[in-house]
Amino acid sequence: MKAAVLYEPKSDLRIEEVAVAKPGPREVLIRTVACGVCRSDLHFVDGAFPHPMPTVPGHEAAGVVEAVGSDVARLRPGDHVITFFTVFCGSCEMCVTGRPSLCIDPSTRRAKGEAPRLSLPDGTALAPFLNLSAYAEMMLVHENACVAIAKEMPLDRAALLGCAVITGAGAIFNDSRLRSGESVAVIGCGGIGLAAVNAARIAGAGTIIAIDPVAGKRALAERLGATHTLDANDADVAKHVAGLTGGGVDYAIEAVGRPATAELAWAMLKRGGTATILGMIAPGNMVSLPGPSFLSGKKLQGSLLGSTRFPIDMPRLVQLYLDGKLDLDSMVAERIPLSGVNGALEKLRCGDTVRSVIEFS
Repeated sequence: MKAAVLYEPKSDLRIEEVAVAKPGPREVLIRTVACGVCRSDLHFVDGAFPHPMPTVPGHEAAGVVEAVGSDVARLRPGDHVITFFTVFCGSCEMCVTGRPSLCIDPSTRRAKGEAPRLSLPDGTALAPFLNLSAYAEMMLVHENACVAIAKEMPLDRAALLGCAVITGAGAIFNDSRLRSGESVAVIGCGGIGLAAVNAARIAGAGTIIAIDPVAGKRALAERLGATHTLDANDADVAKHVAGLTGGGVDYAIEAVGRPATAELAWAMLKRGGTATILGMIAPGNMVSLPGPSFLSGKKLQGSLLGSTRFPIDMPRLVQLYLDGKLDLDSMVAERIPLSGVNGALEKLRCGDTVRSVIEFS
């Protein structure tokens, strides 16, 4: 099969022939139909986050099950599935207490000494990328790294649910538990931030403030439900938020991944408000908050994939799309072949596009 291989950070991905192993126990072989090009991939491609090389990036995908290994209980060939990179074991403390996105049990990965799931023709093993390696015509994953969905769901839209949408929507539905009439500010209007804006509208937020330096993204946020938009380059943006809300928002969602925007999320909260940090703040960076501000009852929390309970939340998000409530169509900026992946990553570096989606023939 063909896959986009990253040999070293800060280099172009190369389209190569790659061998994929047969599914082992509890493994599923998926024909990839679509894969979003996510900023999280860019962090690894550009070396901001370390990762073993060579590898096949990609982690926001949907496809069709081609084959299953032994002991697979919930999936069968022909199922349409969405993948997610935080594969869960189902039996550790995190899983049984309802936090499967935090599972790190090693039983979901192939053990040392076993044949790799992916390899180059010369036998060189390819390091698994976030348990998926989705910039490839096929994915070989643990059965708990995907969930079956309704076949009427378009798979190019379903792919977005695998990272951007479950992260942004989960930050509203799961982490914030926003109630009707409450206020929220979303910093960063990429895929994750736009999903948070859209989810806030679905949840009935009274005020939804979208903050981004790109005018086109602010306009898109208005289409998805923002009641107000602000330019992130405005030095007084926190004061404007306070003016629009009578003192600050109930919830702030940070979807950029920089210390300054995390600090901004904290600054725009009302007393007792909660800031959720979704962005990937690179190693070595620190967030600084004024000590006395903790006496205002504010809360700061991190989140991974919106604290999503995958087998429950993903089919619900699919149904919200099919019911016309969750807008995924507006989030797709372009559809490209696998050969266009480097161009899509460059657009992410420029920061002026929402989502490029790789479509596999």
